[in-house]
Amino acid sequence: MGDPPSPQGVVAAPAVVVDDAQDDVEVDTSRWERLAEAVLTDLGLVGELTLTFVDRDEITALKVEHFGDSGEHPTDVLAFPIDAVAPDAIAAGPVLLGDVVVCPAVAAEQCAGHAGTVDDELALLVVHGILHVSGLDHDDDAATAAMRARELDLLQRHHWGGPAPAAFRQGHEDDIVGPEGEGSA
Repeated sequence: MGDPPSPQGVVAAPAVVVDDAQDDVEVDTSRWERLAEAVLTDLGLVGELTLTFVDRDEITALKVEHFGDSGEHPTDVLAFPIDAVAPDAIAAGPVLLGDVVVCPAVAAEQCAGHAGTVDDELALLVVHGILHVSGLDHDDDAATAAMRARELDLLQRHHWGGPAPAAFRQGHEDDIVGPEGEGSA
């Protein structure tokens, strides 16, 4: 007896595993899991993504270990893509998309001059990390503009359900892009 035929027209949903490994800021893990799943689905990505919330020491240690950073300043988000996200990779079997690591303490400190609120900052960091896992980057002006446009679109559809709040900014300090996507990149 042979194997049963593969189901036709069945689209697998992405799987998001969330871990809150910090005590600095209260995190609603189910909320960020839902956002991550919606963004992955919107991007057409199927596979498993790990979303971990860590403290300053942990994100600094990861930054030093994986990026050769001095460790002088913690960062807000790190992304570690694992498997290729090309459609042919999905057909080959289970795909481990990667890991997104967010530091809520850093998010809370920078939110006033950045996304506006801790909630919006965390949403931006989750989406930003997923876009990195999907292969997008901000290594030049054109790539930065494309990534920010995609971030804003995903946030408007899956986080706010409409336009971004007036206080929302995607960039830091002089590098500000507002809800309409205008500003220096």
